[in-house]
Amino acid sequence: MQEDSPVQNENTPDTSQTEPQRTGRRNRLIVLGAAALVALGLGGVAVATGGTDHPAPAAVSLDAQSRADAASRADRSVRESSTPVTPSLSPTPSPSAISASPTKTAAAKAKPKPKPKKTTKPTPAWVDPMPGAAVTSCYGQRWGTLHAGIDLALPSGTPIHAAAAGTVTQAGDASDGYGNSVFIDHGNGYLTHYAHQSRIAVTVGQKVKAGQVIGYEGATGDATGPHLHFEVHQGMWNQIDPAPFMRARGVDLGC
Repeated sequence: MQEDSPVQNENTPDTSQTEPQRTGRRNRLIVLGAAALVALGLGGVAVATGGTDHPAPAAVSLDAQSRADAASRADRSVRESSTPVTPSLSPTPSPSAISASPTKTAAAKAKPKPKPKKTTKPTPAWVDPMPGAAVTSCYGQRWGTLHAGIDLALPSGTPIHAAAAGTVTQAGDASDGYGNSVFIDHGNGYLTHYAHQSRIAVTVGQKVKAGQVIGYEGATGDATGPHLHFEVHQGMWNQIDPAPFMRARGVDLGC
């Protein structure tokens, strides 16, 4: 008796051939995918290592160690810098103190010099009655009469000085052509006479010093022009030559 073969429907899929084919196709796809992943991994390692066959994990390890050491040093430097520093026993002076120190030292050394004391030369016992004057006439005979003194000329109004210390015995018009005159008694038997003054600056009885102003040059009395007629008397009205008398006392009147 012949067995009936199962009747295959057109619409029923042929599982006898389709299932093994699918399984094989999946296996091939898995193998291809794994191979592709392996290829990609190897290619990435080759690129990272510059195309060499062996990767360099040691370099990565050394670089990490260096970074760790650097971090350790950085932490230690921070700790060391935070340690308080003991101030020095001899602090450095500021620039202003340094610059001020030499100035103070120099100021201390440069003491102000003491002002020199004004010294006044002692006035000689006898002086020129009108310094710088020109001599216009000396003691001696003139026009048949005795010219009993020395004539000294400077512009009118020039001060006249006492030839030596003494006491004024006469001040005013002395007549006999002398005009305004001053007589000074020097207490040693000698008198000096100053004639033709324009103005008298002393009074009778006044004590005067050598060089003191006693009047001013003029032309009063018998005078042809402003001048001082200076006489020396050894006793009243006993006129002597003034030139040698004054020269013996350190004064040269030019005659």
